Amino acid sequence: MRFDIITLFPDFFASPLQSGLLGKALAKQIADVHLTNPRDFTTDKHRRVDDEPYGGGVGMLMKPEPIFAAVESLPVLPRREVILMTPQGKTMSQPMFQEFAGSYDQLVVICGHYEGVDERVLHLVTREVSLGDFVLTCGEIPALTLLNGVIRLLPGTVGKVESLKAESFEAGLLDYPQYTRPLQFRGWQVPEVLRSGNHAEIDRWRKQQQIQRTRDRRPDLYETWLNQAKD
Repeated sequence: MRFDIITLFPDFFASPLQSGLLGKALAKQIADVHLTNPRDFTTDKHRRVDDEPYGGGVGMLMKPEPIFAAVESLPVLPRREVILMTPQGKTMSQPMFQEFAGSYDQLVVICGHYEGVDERVLHLVTREVSLGDFVLTCGEIPALTLLNGVIRLLPGTVGKVESLKAESFEAGLLDYPQYTRPLQFRGWQVPEVLRSGNHAEIDRWRKQQQIQRTRDRRPDLYETWLNQAKD
């Protein structure tokens, strides 16, 4: 799968793309990440990528010409999505990552800066995506989150595929509590059921814990799961 990141700060991705599972996935060519700087497509001597907004206002906007030129310089794969990282977009979710991982050959991700991008950039965009209901200094942080969330779902990235099926949000519920050695730590003990060897009881306990944890911590998710279970 090909990822094209349109960013004014390619160095931001240097360390993350070489670390952990993400680095291993790229080394195995499970995914390819290409970084394109819109500043390289400016035509003025100052290489300006931003300007003042019409009508006045605080801050600067990213100009449309360098972004258009950067995106139009890229190869076009058959199943392609052009994404703008923006607080106004749809919030990232596990189903969104699953859709991207399973339905697309190429994701082009535009990282905004300053006060955002010229509205005409939306003519390039097929989807607006947000990390959440807050504002960051740059679009690189949510873009990296998107990369990580999608690439880890691609076949071959995670060693045990089963581990992807038992995660938070995979069944609409949060993950169950997990424990490892030692058996006792500062007075806290591993639940007896997990030491019983009774896999049916363990599965039942884990499902109950998922439901209880989701109800207590994320009542919004719990209500959605409850409605889907009724249907």
